Amino acid sequence: MSYRVAIVGATGLVGQEFIKVLEQRKFPVSSIKLLASEHSAGKIMTFAGQDIQVQETTNDSFKDVDIALFSAGADVSRYFSPVAAQSGALVIDNSAAFRMDPRVPLVVPEVNPEDIRFHQGIIANPNCATIQMVVALYPLHRINPIKRIVATTFQSVSGTGSAAMEELTSQTKQVLNGQEAVPHVYPHQIAFNLIPEIDVFFDNGYTKEEWKLVEETRKIMHASSILVAATCVRVPVFIGHSEAVNVEFSEPISVDLVRQVLTQSPGVRVLDDPAVSLYPQPWSVPGSDDVFVGRIRQDVSVVNGIVLWIVADNLRKGAALNAVQIAEVVDRSGWLNPGRRWE
Repeated sequence: MSYRVAIVGATGLVGQEFIKVLEQRKFPVSSIKLLASEHSAGKIMTFAGQDIQVQETTNDSFKDVDIALFSAGADVSRYFSPVAAQSGALVIDNSAAFRMDPRVPLVVPEVNPEDIRFHQGIIANPNCATIQMVVALYPLHRINPIKRIVATTFQSVSGTGSAAMEELTSQTKQVLNGQEAVPHVYPHQIAFNLIPEIDVFFDNGYTKEEWKLVEETRKIMHASSILVAATCVRVPVFIGHSEAVNVEFSEPISVDLVRQVLTQSPGVRVLDDPAVSLYPQPWSVPGSDDVFVGRIRQDVSVVNGIVLWIVADNLRKGAALNAVQIAEVVDRSGWLNPGRRWE
């Protein structure tokens, strides 16, 4: 079976990655619509060797669309996702708009693909930092339930968008030339700096990005009792999120068993040999599908603890690839039409 696909936010970083992933994985596309704001309408993009004109997203854009991949921000998703679902399309949304809606499955195919069957026209794609963490942790959770997670993320500027990547480039040049780097995208200079602020602050001192890791991890893994504390940091890296994660398990677990389980887990690649300085690094992951894990060791500060270093391409597995993998599960399982529409 082949599908009529629409990409909302096609001109953005994730939208462009959607196109690459669909092509590279040979997803069965019979036709494709590339949708964006009125400012991007008229641009020409290429899919499968064909030039396609970008159209403005309107209420009529989703007629004769089977699958709509959204990555245009939460406001756009809140308005157009129900419109698309009511038109008969299955929406896979990359924004935060519906992630914690109890009616909307929040899915990482390596973890909870069965949740897809309960969709009502919309499926949510998790936050990029959450995706790579649960891909690495869930195989371990299955054999030894996790009690507590302490995560520090080091997130690349591509998570903010192309303007942030351009700002990192320009600021780097300015600093190297002895000039003052004036921030526009971020509250502070990002070149040669770390910013421990991603998204808005809540009254409890955590940022919205940090709270996503807490709530999304619990929902995806169906483990409401897991305690999660996170610190999210923006770093001067173009593509690739890194995470230092301390995990407390219910029972003792050895480093050898952790390494064995992860080596056999789908979507995970272990790079872990301190003797030759082998461990994942963000510069090497762009374009890779896997979640990379290294620096596996005992957490000597807590009983039953393990420490992991987790790295992945945030635009790919953290966004576009995960969404297309959801569509692939739908294709294999026949869960495209649940027989009802989003209300």
